[in-house]
Amino acid sequence: MRFAPLTCLLLLAGSATAADEMGAVKAETLLATGTAWDGEAYKAYPAGDPELSILRITVPAHTRLAWHEHPMPNAAYILSGTLTIEKQGDGKTKIVHAGDAVAEMADTVHRGVTGDVPVVLLAFYAGAKGVGVSKAAP
Repeated sequence: MRFAPLTCLLLLAGSATAADEMGAVKAETLLATGTAWDGEAYKAYPAGDPELSILRITVPAHTRLAWHEHPMPNAAYILSGTLTIEKQGDGKTKIVHAGDAVAEMADTVHRGVTGDVPVVLLAFYAGAKGVGVSKAAP
């Protein structure tokens, strides 16, 4: 029984050492906005029970995605490759590279176009249950 306090003290000291070796927690804001990349303000989230979705999307090289729109605010983080985003209405474009975060458009027809290498991205959608994250352009 005399060793119990010593054992606890050694365990606590070991935990503190492990925490010290890990270093301080760091957070970097990659994107914080109320507008899409084209400057249009997000209007509203879909009605219903909230549902968050995160998709890892891989788009092959030399691909033109179909024209589509998202019924909710969303954003993407480009893991690899270069993606050109084209807006159908006025022809505006935005080029994003690996390491970029981009606020996608909601309720606006657009598409992505890849270059010589595939694009891998993480897409984050703030939607509602039963509402798809994307729909084909009319």
